[in-house]
Amino acid sequence: MKMGRGVPLSDQDRVPWLCSLHDILLRDVALGQHVVLACSALKKMYRDILIQGRSDVPVRSDESAKEKPLPGAKLLVVYLCGSFEVISERLLQRKGHFMPPELLQSQFSILEPPAAPENFIQINVDKSLSEVEAAIMEALR
Repeated sequence: MKMGRGVPLSDQDRVPWLCSLHDILLRDVALGQHVVLACSALKKMYRDILIQGRSDVPVRSDESAKEKPLPGAKLLVVYLCGSFEVISERLLQRKGHFMPPELLQSQFSILEPPAAPENFIQINVDKSLSEVEAAIMEALR
């Protein structure tokens, strides 16, 4: 894994993975399921791929769903924001995680926070996990 070796992922690394997530979301939404997906869709382009798929990516024969967009109202981005210092401290406390703390700056460098007209809520992570969880649940009501 690139990240495990301290190498940031490129757009070319991320797009196929995001397309696969789009296909899973599309399938589950079509089945009437409510889906929670946790991933770092740091750029608007990444979130657009999650919603719309990507028609210019080669489609395997079993993946025709890539050409169908998710209903926009069905996707709500929960943007967990926090200072570099707070997030860095939390990364340093993790043990055995695939992303080393040294890559955090590369994540902040490409970050494009959600903005209108994207469907999102913003939650600050400078709180305890239980407070963050409560804020998300309150925002979803």
